[in-house]
Order: sequence, then structure tokens, then C-alpha cells
Amino acid sequence: MRRRLLSLLLLCTIGLIVYSCQDAGQLRQDIYYTNGRDLYIKYCQNCHGVNGEGLSALAPPLTDTIFLLQNKQKIACYIKNGLSEQVTIHGQQYQEKMPDFPTLANIDLAQIVVYITNSFGNKQGHYTPEQVADDLKNCK
Repeated sequence: MRRRLLSLLLLCTIGLIVYSCQDAGQLRQDIYYTNGRDLYIKYCQNCHGVNGEGLSALAPPLTDTIFLLQNKQKIACYIKNGLSEQVTIHGQQYQEKMPDFPTLANIDLAQIVVYITNSFGNKQGHYTPEQVADDLKNCK
């Protein structure tokens, strides 16, 4: 019995050591992802859906990895300033205006972008508030 307890304690200790050695960048991305999920639920989910599937012809899905990759520098602009131009995703055109969220801070925008670009079949890595600031300078 004592031997089993010591073995279990040793395994737990090794597990904690391995877990604590997690890369700091990955840990930061995980935090952004989790916070981004909460912000997505609050601001985006009503139109874009629980699984990023969109809302029929009204709101586009967020499952088009190619569109998101090609437009990653514009996503913060779309969220902050809204979107009134037509977009084509999965061959379907979307013309409805996306509302703006001008009160969101750069950190909030970065976290939403991390969540969107790493969910729904997307795997695009981290995105920082500094990148948001740079991208917002180039909004049209």
C-alpha cells in the first residue's frame, strides 16, 4: 500500500513538472484563446454561431481558413469598425452590414482574433495587441 502511494505521488510530481514546463508563448495563446471565447460568445456568437457556422445568408461562417488567413490583418478592423463591403466565403456572397464594436480595446480584439483564427477548423497561432494596433492603422 505504501509503495503504491509513493508511486502515485511520484507520478503526480512528474506530471506537474512536465505541465509546468509548458512554453510561455503557448500559455499566453491559451489565455488569449479562453478570454477570446468569452468575448466571442458576448459579441459575435449571436450572428456567427456557436460553431462559427454563420447565419444563413445574413452572417458569413468563420470556417473558411483561406479567407481568414488571407484577411487576418483586416479582422481587427472588421470587428472594431464593422463591415459594409460584400465578402464571398465558400462561394456565397454576404452583403449584410456587420455592426461595429468601437469600445473594444486592442487586447480584446487580439483575444477575439486568436479565438476565431484557432477555432472552427482554423489553426493560425497567436496575435498580439501590438499587431492589432498596426492593423488598425491600415483600416479602410
